Amino acid sequence: MLNLAGKIKTVYICSQCAYESAKWQGKCPSCGEWDTLSEEIIKTDSIKSSARKLSDATVYTLSGIDSVKEERCDTGLHELNRVLGGGLVKGSLVLLSGDPGIGKSTLLLQICEYLTNNNSVLYVSGEESAHQLKIRARRLGVKSESLLIMCETDCETVAEKIRSLKPDIVMIDSIQTITVTEISSSPGSVTQVRECANLFMRMAKTLNVSIVLVGHVNKDGNIAGPKVLEHIVDTVLYLEGERNLTYRILRAVKNRFGSTNEIGVFDMGSNGLTQVQNPSAMLISGRPLNASGTCISCFMEGSRPILAEIQGLATPTGFGNPRRMATGFDYNRMSMLIAILEKRAGYFLGNMDCYINIVGGLKADERAADLAVSLSLISSLKDIVIDKDVVAFGEIGLAGEIRLVANCEQRILEAKRLGFLCCVLPKHNLKSISKSTADGIELIGVRTIREAFEAISN
Repeated sequence: MLNLAGKIKTVYICSQCAYESAKWQGKCPSCGEWDTLSEEIIKTDSIKSSARKLSDATVYTLSGIDSVKEERCDTGLHELNRVLGGGLVKGSLVLLSGDPGIGKSTLLLQICEYLTNNNSVLYVSGEESAHQLKIRARRLGVKSESLLIMCETDCETVAEKIRSLKPDIVMIDSIQTITVTEISSSPGSVTQVRECANLFMRMAKTLNVSIVLVGHVNKDGNIAGPKVLEHIVDTVLYLEGERNLTYRILRAVKNRFGSTNEIGVFDMGSNGLTQVQNPSAMLISGRPLNASGTCISCFMEGSRPILAEIQGLATPTGFGNPRRMATGFDYNRMSMLIAILEKRAGYFLGNMDCYINIVGGLKADERAADLAVSLSLISSLKDIVIDKDVVAFGEIGLAGEIRLVANCEQRILEAKRLGFLCCVLPKHNLKSISKSTADGIELIGVRTIREAFEAISN
């Protein structure tokens, strides 16, 4: 029998990857980041017996588990429900992250107005006082009398209040401000965030309470704290947007109860976030007419087709090495497309500064945007205007060929709905398009980049 008293243990933990070291090092051996190891003091629990008592664990067979459909809560925002996969799942742990001031707290406080109609909601704030929350709620039009507000940073106190009140939904704003008193490290440290998240995870599963955590991000845009935080939670949501634009995009990067490809679009105003039901019309509104270097393309964000304007600019460089810059589009893919245009299509851009911009702050991660990006650069190079009623999409291969894309009919229907009269698409996609989809819009199937530009410039 062993009877060791609790001991104080000092370790150095990396704030980027949660690597633990017995001594301080300037460079983390795991992730390679500099000056990220911080000292943490951990109190180890006393060991009363060398033979630990095992708990009775139940083992199930897969066929012996009852198949129960997950119960979801409607948040009142269709865009948020879409990203979550149909609503907030009972007993789930959701992490909402984003840049400071992007609208995380605003979004959560807004949905409280609708959630309190059929659910008991506890809003725990570790950053604002009750008076500040009242002012913000008044500005957002949140008037629910049944919304419970708690301003507390002690994790055990919050957990005890959840056990006594047994609310249906709990919102923690933010996880970096909540602390466990037994741990001597500062709020927001790796140890504090990990232990608090573990406690809330256990409460969500045992009490069947939906808990939403607000998470801060570091200077690189990643969620602050250990990477294990993202592994603990069921869903990770990112609220993105440019500071000089009012549009906000909510994106799921992890979702155990739905797709990770869906996005929600919001507009930030003085009265909070409003849903954008038609993001395609929003993104292409105000585009210049009779201007070269612009082309409309269609991306798929999950099951939703979105039209966006792609702007390209090619201008003679004044330096030895031409400059390349891409906003909303992958820089390396842009460089590859420029090389293909020179080698396979004969458009010389070696002495040109090239710029690509996706209007509206949208990020074109799908390769179907290749064709529109290339056409916008050629249009700027030749100073030839692409007709305003043309939409183009298609992936470009290294041989200069236009390769087929998925969900072609959905893209065409979205273009028709917004009044476009011509669609440039891969030749191989034409055979799979139904007659009803093709009615009312001209479909131009192309095999190469040069063929595509000649088809729309005549």
